[in-house]
Amino acid sequence: MGIDRKDTELLTVTFDKGMPYEWSIGKYGSRFFQEIKEHKRFLGTRCPKCGRVLVPPRRICGPCFQELDELVELSDTGTIMAFSVVNYPFIDPATGIQRPIPYTYGYINIDGSDNIFSHIINETDANKIKVGMKVRAVFKESQEMEGNIQDIKHFEIIR
Repeated sequence: MGIDRKDTELLTVTFDKGMPYEWSIGKYGSRFFQEIKEHKRFLGTRCPKCGRVLVPPRRICGPCFQELDELVELSDTGTIMAFSVVNYPFIDPATGIQRPIPYTYGYINIDGSDNIFSHIINETDANKIKVGMKVRAVFKESQEMEGNIQDIKHFEIIR
């Protein structure tokens, strides 16, 4: 039994119309973005069994499988746990515009939480950024807030 080459041709489907869609970010996702928009701080959930605080808030604790219903206010600061300076271009799906390069993508432990939060760090010189450095979220101006992840412009190193 061999594979017939005509069976391995790739099919292409072209759409000439946009395919807009919407989805719910849920009760906790909505509260998370409302907290950013209204108070410029983060919100997490605390597990009643293991005590872990997760940000963004989640409905279930992964390690414990416990339902989470205690919301916890967190600050706008954190610690860099890992980072990567990115030097390849791509179209940002949130804006539809090519993201300027280089940029730094960071994994940040928000103060008071027990997991990491991923976002852009505004330093692109790898010699000026280190794991363990403190950072602070920089938000859009209040009148520009939309209630989404783009309300966080980036994180900046606290010197």
